[in-house]
This record gives sequence, structure tokens and C-alpha cells, in this order.
Amino acid sequence: MIQNDLFLRAHRGEAIERYPVWLMRQAGRILPEYRAVRSKLSGFKELVETPEFATEVTIQPVDLLNVDAAIIFSDILVVPEAMGLPYQMIEQKGPWFENTIRSQQEFDRLDQQIDVQDRLWYVFEALKQTKTALNGRVPLIGFAGAPWTILCYMVEGKGSKTFSESRKFLYTQPALAHLLLQRITDVTIAYLKGQVAAGADALQLFDSWAGILGDAQYNEFGIKYISQICEAFPETPLTVFSKGAIGSLPALAQLPCTTLGLDWNMDVNVARNLVQENMTLQGNLDPCVLYGSPQIIEAETKKMLKSFKSQRHIVNLGHGVYPDIDPEMVKVFIHTVQNYAI
Repeated sequence: MIQNDLFLRAHRGEAIERYPVWLMRQAGRILPEYRAVRSKLSGFKELVETPEFATEVTIQPVDLLNVDAAIIFSDILVVPEAMGLPYQMIEQKGPWFENTIRSQQEFDRLDQQIDVQDRLWYVFEALKQTKTALNGRVPLIGFAGAPWTILCYMVEGKGSKTFSESRKFLYTQPALAHLLLQRITDVTIAYLKGQVAAGADALQLFDSWAGILGDAQYNEFGIKYISQICEAFPETPLTVFSKGAIGSLPALAQLPCTTLGLDWNMDVNVARNLVQENMTLQGNLDPCVLYGSPQIIEAETKKMLKSFKSQRHIVNLGHGVYPDIDPEMVKVFIHTVQNYAI
């Protein structure tokens, strides 16, 4: 039994007394308590791969920020690593893959049949430990990267402003791109099913690089595979967050998921008109609002809340909270939402 189930009720379109609120990247660098845990370890990956530490930082924002949901501390790149493409997380630079997938020969080097339970045991163990430690206070969210975003890292080998190698891949080797996307999709479905079995109450798919594709390409190489994942979880609250895919909103609105995440450039009313009462929306305050004064944060948050035309809304930022934002300003945002009468 979950004591504060506002987040799950909003997913399902049930009556809520106020809007639930949580933040993407809430378990992370904004909290001094997170940095204290991180300082004990060799790096980011050790934190991800050590269940007791991942559990501790997952619960920190529930204790310190009073959010209405916890999201497991992990990384989207555990999936390509489980597929046989290991990565490093380099301080101040981000992810780096020694090997990439740009040819059939390189694709064939990926592990064919993998035991997701065995390879990603540390995520499932962290979910189990977190579920126990939360003791029903709030729901626990599991997550994965959407197939297109995972492909971007597997082809590019690192972060990029343009992901031109990945986009080139779609034009020069579309059949291989579809093979890789399907492989990622199959592993992701198995991974997310494992997360639900380990205690996740809801799921979120992050398509961080959706916005670098045109609408037709995103439909073919992005939404097609997201739809497969959504169809695999008819009973689980699931949010799809496709950052920057503004032109694809009509197609995203047709996905068989419970919730559509909006970035701060997406218009809430446009999205609501598309989904009607069939889907919950999540978002979408500009994270940079939290650099403002408490008065500005309160005013901008209330302006956003007043724009909602339905109770089917989960409040969040339009992207992850930035690492140099003052946690006290985050609390102003959360407090404003939680004291706003619907």
C-alpha cells in the first residue's frame, strides 16, 4: 500500500486533491548529500553499480525535497553495456565508448543472447532495496533510454551536439539501423519488465535526442520502437519523454502509454487538445526558472499550473534540474505546487 499515491492516480486519470510533483535528475548533483556519497566512490559508475549507494541517493530527494515520487538512480547507458558495448563516464566530459556500431561487422560483435537479470542485477537489486527502504511512502519510478537515443550513443561513441554520425547512419545503412533499434528495443523491454518485477510502480522512457530528427524520420526510427515498448506494458503507468520532438506531438499523442512528458518548449494546451482526456501530461516548467528569486519561481509556477485544463497532469520541469541550481529554490517550486488548490 502506497501512502502518497497522487503520482499514480494522476497517471491513471483518477481524482486528485492536488497535482503531484517530482523532478527529472532530482537524485543528483543539486544535493550536497548526494555529493557526499559520491565523494566516497571512484566515480559515477561505481555509484550506479553499488545497490546500497544507489538506494541511498534515490531516497535523498524524498527526504530532503518532499517530492511525490522517487526515481531509481541509474543511467540509460547500462543497456548498451549489457548488450556488450561497455562505456566509461569521464568527469566533465560525459560518456565515452571505446567501440562503436557503424557496420554489420561491428553489430555482429554485440552479444546475441543475453541474460538481462544477470547483467543488470545491480539495478534490480537497487530497486528492491529502495522499495523496502521507502516503505510505501511514495511510488518508485524505473526508467530506460528510448531506442533512438541509445542508438545515438552506440553509433557516436560519445555525446554530441549534432549526432551527425548517427543521423548519417540512418541514410547510409537504414536496414542496419532498424536491426540495431530492434535489438535495443528487445533488451529494453526485458530490462523494464525486470524493473517492474523488482518493485518499480511506474516507468519512464527518456528520448533525449528525439529533437534532432525530422518528423518523418522520428516516426520511422523513433516512435515505431517506442510504441513496441509501450505495448509491452499495458498495466504499468508509463511516461514517454521525447525532448525536442515538437513536430511529432500528434504522433506521440497516439502512443499506447499513460503519460506524455513535455519539454519547456512544448505548449501544454496544444498537447492537451491532442490527447484530450485519454492521456496524462507531465511537465513542463523551464528549468532556468529555478535560477530566479523565490517570487519569480512562485509566480512562474502558478502561471503554469493555471494553464492546465485537466487534473490529468503530473508537475515536473521541462528537462532535468541543472546541477548548479540551489536546492532551496527547488523547494520553493515544490512547495508552490503542493500548496496550489486545484
